[in-house]
Amino acid sequence: MMKLEIARGLFLVAALSLASLAAAAWHEPAARVISQSEQGASPAPAQGRTESSARPDHDLLLFIFSLSQGMGPRG
Repeated sequence: MMKLEIARGLFLVAALSLASLAAAAWHEPAARVISQSEQGASPAPAQGRTESSARPDHDLLLFIFSLSQGMGPRG
């Protein structure tokens, strides 16, 4: 029968090795600026871009504002 201290130590070693493997395998790409020369294909085609101006929906903005005002604690 295995002693409790040995089992606890083995569990700790296994947990630490699993955490270090997960940290080593986790690859999150860093934010960087893409220059014009690196860009193979543009994100949006030039003919697909429009020059229309975006107009805000004032009723939607008022609705969002009222929701944000009503969420706080009353006091």
